[in-house]
Amino acid sequence: MNRSRPLMSRSNRLHIAQLMVLTLVLFLALPDRPASAGANLIANPGLESLAADGFPVCWEQSGWGANGHTFALSTDAHSGARSMSVTLTTAGQGDRKAMMLEDTSCAPNVTPGHQYDLSAWYKTTTPNTVMTVFRHDVAQGWVYWTDLATLPVTDVWTKRTVRTPQIPANTDQIVWGVTIYGNGTLKTDDYTMVDATQTVPDESCSAGDKCVKGDWQVMPFQSSVRAIHAVVLRNGNVLLIAGSGNDPAAFAAKTFTTAIYKPGTGQFTAVPTPEDLFCSGHVQLKDGRVLVMGGNKDYPAADGSHGYKGLKNSYIFDPATSTYTRVNDMTAGSWYPSATVLGNGDVISLGGLGEDSHGMVATQYFNSTQQRWLGLNEANQTWNFWGLYPSMILMQDGRLFYTGSHVFGNGTPGTGSSIYDYGTSTITPVPGLRKKDERDQSMSVLLPPAQDQKVLTMGGGNIETNPDAHRLTDIIDLKQASPVYTAGPQIPQGTMTGGVPQTGDQGKMYVSAVLLPDGKVFETGGALHNRADPVYEASMYDPATNTFTAGMATDPVPRGYHSSAFLLPDGRVMAVGDNPGNGTFDKRVSVYSPPYLFKGARPQITGLSTPNWAYGSSNTITVDSPILKAELIRPAAVTHSSDPNQRFVDLPMTVNGNSISLNLTSNPNLAPPGWYMLFVVGTNGVPSVAKWVKVG
Repeated sequence: MNRSRPLMSRSNRLHIAQLMVLTLVLFLALPDRPASAGANLIANPGLESLAADGFPVCWEQSGWGANGHTFALSTDAHSGARSMSVTLTTAGQGDRKAMMLEDTSCAPNVTPGHQYDLSAWYKTTTPNTVMTVFRHDVAQGWVYWTDLATLPVTDVWTKRTVRTPQIPANTDQIVWGVTIYGNGTLKTDDYTMVDATQTVPDESCSAGDKCVKGDWQVMPFQSSVRAIHAVVLRNGNVLLIAGSGNDPAAFAAKTFTTAIYKPGTGQFTAVPTPEDLFCSGHVQLKDGRVLVMGGNKDYPAADGSHGYKGLKNSYIFDPATSTYTRVNDMTAGSWYPSATVLGNGDVISLGGLGEDSHGMVATQYFNSTQQRWLGLNEANQTWNFWGLYPSMILMQDGRLFYTGSHVFGNGTPGTGSSIYDYGTSTITPVPGLRKKDERDQSMSVLLPPAQDQKVLTMGGGNIETNPDAHRLTDIIDLKQASPVYTAGPQIPQGTMTGGVPQTGDQGKMYVSAVLLPDGKVFETGGALHNRADPVYEASMYDPATNTFTAGMATDPVPRGYHSSAFLLPDGRVMAVGDNPGNGTFDKRVSVYSPPYLFKGARPQITGLSTPNWAYGSSNTITVDSPILKAELIRPAAVTHSSDPNQRFVDLPMTVNGNSISLNLTSNPNLAPPGWYMLFVVGTNGVPSVAKWVKVG
């Protein structure tokens, strides 16, 4: 927010304060009401941490109009070393206020329908003082909400607690502060905000079920495109690629679409799309641009003479300009190709269908330095068919682990899983994967932290034989000399349409798995059969205990074929897409707030020595409160339950007060070069909003 620019949404402060607040205070003001036992949701509530501009972290000097005013920090504090002081000398038009920042990291998260108790300690020499609240509407952005109470004149520190009305629909955060609009001086300190709707005595969270289940919010708008591919860009926006969107009519009309979604505003911006990038591959390059490879050259012929055909074209999408630029063609057509970034920043692509509708057996290699695909004879070849969207995870020694997760039909011959050494062109079978021919649209993730080299593969089915999808998970430790899959805990069961519970061994395919900043894996979405029978179930997997916690909140929107879920930089999970067998496409957007977002204020990363991190380096950050851990999470590039580049890299810490030195691995195979989200996690288990750093 521009602090110097008058905001029209605040231009009615004076009138509301004079005409409406007396009525509101009768119903909303609760003088000296004790706060409930829930966690304080305010970041830097005592104003003790200062930002680079000298003002408290997560607070800003705000207001509007032509008036003489000063902001200052005062040593006259209710507790600690300082309070905030605002003085008006020529009141005139408008007001001034020390407000919480309208910022994802600083603004407290709220739940529609809930009420919150807001408290502050204050002194004021003028009766023209009110508590003011703004809310973040997921479709409109930040808007004025209400003035809650007038604060009487007092020359001693006085606490005022006010309960909000119910949070309106489509609101995910609020900010508030104390406004002064008459001549005088206002001082404030020690802010508190707790959820008053469901109090849980003696616990750190007062948000009821959300403390353990989290909460889904279906956005009040729909995606502007059929979001089949999703890439989180280094600026925090989301690239949603549809191409023709699995719509032959759109293909015939050459109506190919892409959109940029901005989570902070709910806005979609159309991007000119040069080809049918439907079912292409994609991966972030080390400079933050996105390599998009292959796609759909043609739909199946009506006479059955050919099936889907792979496209050879390849493009780079630049987040800075929101444009596609063509690079040289791949050596073979690729529909459903894999894409794995290597420790040197190059990209390997395997599998998919070629221009002749048959399995593509070439190894395709993109040289990031030369910015081109190598010729067929320049890249090492094994002439092996890996299936469609084979999940190829980079290991710490530079080899690729094929997990057995793929799309469409049976798995590959043999054990269904293997280790591929590009340098020697060798493939080593890996045993132990159960139901290897029923891993169609299962999902595999390199578990947190990447240094442990453990992979979890979960769920799956088979669209050819169409059995009930299963509940199996298998885990492998890639640090072992001869890695072998071992059985993991089963995916918890949920309900299907009409609330019918799953029974027996019923599980799901089209499953999504998302690495979270607290080190857990959120499992969501899926269906029991090919493009049918959505399953409403979500769970939390903990790698430390190898257990699932069942009963997480479930997305109200079915998420089957062509669905994706992925981590946003603010620690929430976004879910898009569903393309059932009748050809329709669900464009609703859902956002999940994990339980940690209801357990208190976020820690703040207040300083970053540099956004450019070299391998083996120590990088200093400053924080406003103690933290438990820090990590890098590579942003998502996901489609069809496949994101083999998803990884969580632990950052060992050296702590000196609020100055934290974070040590980056010297092995680029653990953290391939590129832009990452840097999270810290507070002692309350709540993660910060991510800062972006460039590794390598």
